[in-house]
Amino acid sequence: MRYMVIVEKGASGYGAYVPDLPGCIAAAETREEVLELIKEAIEFHIEGLHENGKPIPYLVSMSEFIEVLAA
Repeated sequence: MRYMVIVEKGASGYGAYVPDLPGCIAAAETREEVLELIKEAIEFHIEGLHENGKPIPYLVSMSEFIEVLAA
């Protein structure tokens, strides 16, 4: 499966979350690290769903870039 991941830069590092998997988050000092950690978090999250007999949520999140003129 292919999940959309939101990555945000903060004052002391990066955070990431997966809109289609509530509670699936990661934080790290670099973008590369946070992407590695969120991949592991997704795998762990799905494994936990399987172990608890819960369904994997449908993928519903999408993203688009909208271009506008800056003032």
